Amino acid sequence: MNQKTIREILDRTDYIRTSGSAEEKKAADYLENLCRERGARTYQEPFDVDTAEILEASLSADGREIPCKGYKLCGSGRVEAPFCYLPNTDAASVSTVRGKVVLLDTGITYWVYQDLLDAGAVGFITYDGDVHFPDRDIDQKTLRPYVSKGRKVPCVNINAKDAFELVRSAPETVVLRVEQAESAASSRNVIAEIPGRTDEWIALTAHYDSTPLSHGAYDNMSGCIGLLGILEALREKAPLRYGLRFIFCGSEEVGLLGSKAYTAAHEKDLEKTALNINLDMIGTYMGRFIACVSAEEKLVHYLEYMCALRGWGLAARQDVYSSDSTPFADCGVPALSFARIAPKSQATIHNRYDTGALLSDAQLASDIDFLADFTLRMADAAKCPVSREIPDNIRTKLDEYLLRKRRKEN
Repeated sequence: MNQKTIREILDRTDYIRTSGSAEEKKAADYLENLCRERGARTYQEPFDVDTAEILEASLSADGREIPCKGYKLCGSGRVEAPFCYLPNTDAASVSTVRGKVVLLDTGITYWVYQDLLDAGAVGFITYDGDVHFPDRDIDQKTLRPYVSKGRKVPCVNINAKDAFELVRSAPETVVLRVEQAESAASSRNVIAEIPGRTDEWIALTAHYDSTPLSHGAYDNMSGCIGLLGILEALREKAPLRYGLRFIFCGSEEVGLLGSKAYTAAHEKDLEKTALNINLDMIGTYMGRFIACVSAEEKLVHYLEYMCALRGWGLAARQDVYSSDSTPFADCGVPALSFARIAPKSQATIHNRYDTGALLSDAQLASDIDFLADFTLRMADAAKCPVSREIPDNIRTKLDEYLLRKRRKEN
């Protein structure tokens, strides 16, 4: 894929694309058309997602109003209670929250949320941004249903500057109010196929949705451009032994919902899927190229040898990645994610600063060249060499990531 085309795609997708929104659908249609233009057969697979319209959200501390946004799907209600800043979530700290509204340094994660509710917390405040950034943006958060498990209390998000002031002023009482109308919406996966010489497949994934503040160029239109570049490069070599199925996943940012929907709907297809290659954030000017392998350790070594032969820098490890490779690995499909991880001082995500300005057209093209080479080696192998067995250490990490098992604290 040439650099002019890369920049054109970035320019034409330079807008927010949240789960279930009209803008997400617009991006899906655009990506499907680009795949069709490149000779792939295409279709979309819609799936339901939970959403909400926030009607009212407010936070006051000792009578002083603080700008906030209510969490979608946290229910509706009002709570007035003592304020508690909780920097640690060990058992001793958790024991102090009964009857209080809790400010967390982290987002709302499953075990923390359930522990604090069990301990008697009555509401939550989170924050994001940076005290050194010029903006006062507040991200629109969602209390994911698999986190709340139907247990809902008022939750709001604020800017980091206001969180600092809230802790500094040490208010006695805070009042949270959230009113919302919850509903269902439709997200979708875009699927493009290049059949192979056999009925077996390699699945390639990248998500195209963004968070509410972000135009999502780095995270993750860059990965979608990577898929398009691989499609374009390998379409000319088709048919390969394995078919290539490109899956542009919706709603990744709210819990990998697109890849979870795909794996749930394609149980039989997964038996014929030899490998999943996931792209999530590539092409930045600065940053190291990584591979996270949710498969046998031999694949880590293969990548290291391949990159040494090419003179291509890579940091590879065996682990579970927080992206669309994870549902595939959980279903028994060997999976790996590639990314170019930029230093936080050079490229940041999930905020207004994730734009096309972070990305190098030349680096994206170079990353695509490497990824197309790796994909070709796997897809035209006499037999894909990666074992279908997911190692026990990865299965344990999958259980922890997918909340079936609690991670042991060090």
